[in-house]
Amino acid sequence: MNTRSYLYQSKKKSKWPWIVAILVILSAGGTYWAGAQGYLPFSIPSITTQEEEPVEQEPALEPEQPIVTDPEPELEPEPEPEIDRSGAKGYEGNETLPQEPTVIKDILMASKQYPLPSDYAPGESAEAREAFNEMAAAAKLDGFSLVAFSTYRSFERQQELYERYVSNDGQEEADRYSARPGHSEHQTGLAFDIGEENFEEHFARVSFGETEAGKWLAENAHNYGFILRYPEGKEKLTGYMYEPWHFRYLGKETSQEILESGLTVEEFIEQ
Repeated sequence: MNTRSYLYQSKKKSKWPWIVAILVILSAGGTYWAGAQGYLPFSIPSITTQEEEPVEQEPALEPEQPIVTDPEPELEPEPEPEIDRSGAKGYEGNETLPQEPTVIKDILMASKQYPLPSDYAPGESAEAREAFNEMAAAAKLDGFSLVAFSTYRSFERQQELYERYVSNDGQEEADRYSARPGHSEHQTGLAFDIGEENFEEHFARVSFGETEAGKWLAENAHNYGFILRYPEGKEKLTGYMYEPWHFRYLGKETSQEILESGLTVEEFIEQ
């Protein structure tokens, strides 16, 4: 192809874009004019600028305030139950000694509520002594030498001891650990104060309950008919402080029954 023919064809091609653009403009203008004059089945909406409707904004939320509630009132600690430490309550109304001993549920009573006649003097119980000997023999096999250092006390002996304790410690304190004459279990001949041989420093002491012999006794005494008469924490019920050395003979059946009930003698007789 020669140069003239090439240029002719190039010029011819370059004219077409312009021609197409002019035709589009004329066509659009004609259509707009025709629509405006009503010659078209539809109208061309005029182009206007519409103001945007104001958007209602949600009011700004106030910062959340902490919910305030009435603070819980401080609870005052419950007062500890009062313990009758004087023992006077148990004696009130029981100062006069009876003519006959009191037996409840086959238990011979001797306490602040149930006194014995002043002339009641059975001596040490042979049955209780035999049971103690049997228990001591069993303890011996386990390496403990138990001794009964105090058993039966007469009315007169009680009176002597009580007056001495009152003179030394005052009546209020003496009533915690010593019975007034006629009110002591030792007068029945069935109460045994027990300790371990060669360990006299623990005789009639709370410390005996912490010794190995004292623990053995507390765990096994019921097998031989004895119970720990004044357990720890039961002073208000029994009228006496904790005495891990004081055991009362009741027989195997009754002692087992009381042990299983978890009650003191005072509670047991009122069931």
